[in-house]
Amino acid sequence: MATPLPFDRIPPGDDLGLGLRSAATRWVNKDGTFNVRRVGLPWFRPYEMYHRLITMGGAPFLGLLFLGYLLANLLFAGIYLGVGMEHFARPGGSGLLEKFLDAFFFSAQTLTTVGYGHISPLSHLASAVAALESLLGLLTFALATGLLYGRFSRPHAQIRFSRHAVVAPYRAGTGFMFRFVNRRSNQLIEVEANVVLSRLDPETGARTFRALALERSRINLFPANWTVVHPIDDASPLAGLDAEALRASHAEFIVLVKAFDDTFSQTLFQRTSFTAEEVVWGQRFAPMTRFAADGAMEVDINLLDEVTG
Repeated sequence: MATPLPFDRIPPGDDLGLGLRSAATRWVNKDGTFNVRRVGLPWFRPYEMYHRLITMGGAPFLGLLFLGYLLANLLFAGIYLGVGMEHFARPGGSGLLEKFLDAFFFSAQTLTTVGYGHISPLSHLASAVAALESLLGLLTFALATGLLYGRFSRPHAQIRFSRHAVVAPYRAGTGFMFRFVNRRSNQLIEVEANVVLSRLDPETGARTFRALALERSRINLFPANWTVVHPIDDASPLAGLDAEALRASHAEFIVLVKAFDDTFSQTLFQRTSFTAEEVVWGQRFAPMTRFAADGAMEVDINLLDEVTG
């Protein structure tokens, strides 16, 4: 490959915000995340805390809530032990373990405002600490409830793309195709698709980005599946290219789908990409729809990736 040109000599063009320099890796992962890593950021970023809590997985989120609950009770149990368990009316013994357990479970009851009553503060200092913990408990659980609601109510697309794209016979020539389906039972309307071909230019060492003209870039209704087709004609960036040429130029087909969710009344976006290795040549997608006995159309999601010769 030729030596890359300086930035001031790279031909102008739309780089989609991904930059013109690139290693031989994909820009967009299959799950839609960008293959970009930010470095130099501070370890503690309070401005990103809400985003992390909303977008992290369910198991880590619940684990973080449980860990926070456990640490809060351990902290206040230590404070109560420091105040002295003689300032509490309790049925427990005088051993250190028994005192710690009484302090820990009194903290849990105070933090959650359950208050069974078999342990209660006797002094003003113990009552003040318990009152402070009750206030923090109310605020913390209100925050946790808001986060849970935000996670469940946050609209996001559940579009499943085919594992591979295909270059198959299409009309009098060939076409680049992939398909996708909505995994949810809700309805998406005004669905739009945009496909950009990214290749490494051997002369400049820079990435080129070419939008692919689609047979249909927008559909009004999306009750079944949609096979997106780019006809390969003389004006196509894929004209004259084969599988080996795409691999040699580290080609990547970047896909952006936009749709309106009529359940949440919000516009949703989802991304994916297909590398040259994920394009199957000479095969077409197998049908994934059929009509049931009652006349309704059935879409078999399990056939989304099926291809036939």
